[in-house]
Amino acid sequence: MAFEPVIGLEVHAQLKTKTKIFCSCSTAFGKSPNANTCPVCTGMPGVLPVLNKQAVTFAIKAGLATNCTINRESRFDRKNYFYPDLPKGYQISQFAMPIAEHGFLDIEADGTEKRIGITRIHMEEDAGKLIHDPLRGKSMVDLNRTGVPLIEIVSEPDLRTASQAGAYLRKLHAILKYIDVCDGNMEQGSFRCDANVSLRPVGQEKFGTRTELKNLNSFKNVEKAILYEIQRQTYVLEEGGEVIQETRLWDPTKNRSASMRGKEEAHDYRYFPDPDLVPLIVDDAWIQDVRAGMPELPEEKKQRFITAYNLSEYDAAVLTADLDMANFFEQTITPLKNIKQAANWIMTTLMGMLNAKAIEISESPVSAHEFSKLLGLLESSRINANAAKTVFEQMIETGQDPESIVKEKGLEQVSDQGELEGMVDEIIQENPDEVQAYRDGKTKLFSFFMGQVMKKTRGKADPKVVTPMLKSKL
Repeated sequence: MAFEPVIGLEVHAQLKTKTKIFCSCSTAFGKSPNANTCPVCTGMPGVLPVLNKQAVTFAIKAGLATNCTINRESRFDRKNYFYPDLPKGYQISQFAMPIAEHGFLDIEADGTEKRIGITRIHMEEDAGKLIHDPLRGKSMVDLNRTGVPLIEIVSEPDLRTASQAGAYLRKLHAILKYIDVCDGNMEQGSFRCDANVSLRPVGQEKFGTRTELKNLNSFKNVEKAILYEIQRQTYVLEEGGEVIQETRLWDPTKNRSASMRGKEEAHDYRYFPDPDLVPLIVDDAWIQDVRAGMPELPEEKKQRFITAYNLSEYDAAVLTADLDMANFFEQTITPLKNIKQAANWIMTTLMGMLNAKAIEISESPVSAHEFSKLLGLLESSRINANAAKTVFEQMIETGQDPESIVKEKGLEQVSDQGELEGMVDEIIQENPDEVQAYRDGKTKLFSFFMGQVMKKTRGKADPKVVTPMLKSKL
């Protein structure tokens, strides 16, 4: 029997507020354990939560950017469960009346476009973090993260493949960074994803039993985990077994998931309205104010890059997939004329270096300004492409200015007509057999002659000057 996967994603995005959602404690990452705490976020008796207005504004912004309807009234609920990193014994969240609903994102994957529905966006506080010490057989709790503001973005079960899930996540990640409500750092947990996966026979409307995958800390791991889960459930069903509704933990080192616990349902949490928080009323003026301050979104920037810079749709999509990359590109091309050349260098040489070092563009050892200066030397024919790559490698290692490296290593291109003509004449005299063969029709030998010129000039000859000169003399 052929099965169809049904996939839904739940994304937790940490909002970039300076303080927590219901108290004035800092949200700064990396502080010593329990440094960013107070009686409110540690759940001491008698304290009252006060809602952070900036967190609400960020939630509205995220709702507008994902085509959601912003609810004029929303409410906070208590989600009850017992766990050592939850000091109050409940999490303040939104259940029955979230801040935003009924949105969508259009994605491109598997060669087709698809609209993925967004069920809801709700606000909630984060839990703490347990640190396990296997040597002492103890667990310690760090409550710095407790009360940090989150939005949970829940997709409709519209995804059918792991690559669609990856495309949806990457687009959502880009949008949240573009609108500057989340830093998107998956390693620090600022952008976290849980995936719900089920299978059903092709043609069947009813959903199958779903499992939830957790600990997905990168786009690649999300795709790998979903693929694994599809294969695991397929095997279970084909062997005549039943898929159990459960939460499974992904192990990125073993590339497999393991059962963690039975999957909870909403009624297991005993949601009820939080009596300490009044309903949240968002008026039209607030929404319009947020809408007026919305920046350019990834799709808008992509279309602008195509129109303004005459880039292909593919190039524009690559360069705008990340806000830092898009900014780097625009800063680089400001003084340049050859936009296509700059785009190619960023997408190949620069991105190749970033991938090799496993770093983000924001961590690049070469700034956009210095990269622009390097491409300016190439554009003005002061150096050729091979020399430019040598200079770039030296810039990464030493942090030197490209102009200094060119002078220091003597890489400036030879463009003098007289000097090059003398060299070309010498090469033709030294290789009579090859010259005759070329004239007899073996035109592929042209690359041999170009190689000889480059050898004589130690790779510094300007091909734009040499090529027509060499063709004429041959």
